[in-house]
Amino acid sequence: MSKIKTLLLGASISIVASMSFNTQAADGKALYTAKNCQTCHGAEGKAPIISAYPKLSGQNKDYLVAQMKDIKSGARSNGLAVSMKAMVAGVTDAEFEAIADYLSNVK
Repeated sequence: MSKIKTLLLGASISIVASMSFNTQAADGKALYTAKNCQTCHGAEGKAPIISAYPKLSGQNKDYLVAQMKDIKSGARSNGLAVSMKAMVAGVTDAEFEAIADYLSNVK
């Protein structure tokens, strides 16, 4: 009986993790819009308004999170990072993760 309980527990954890991933990605999409990211980076991060702004769709999640955190902390202040500083000032680490998760999965 304990093997069955272990199997059911493992399956339950997998289902919850999968639902959590999908919720986080959906939240990331909503946050991308709510935080006005599309204003400069375009819909789904695919079409920046000027060529100097990076295309974000399909980028590595960890890279995106690191860049946003570095801009917020001031560790990155080169190039156009200064223009992003105000945009990321009120964004939490959890929101960075959700936005980056969403963008990394945009095809």
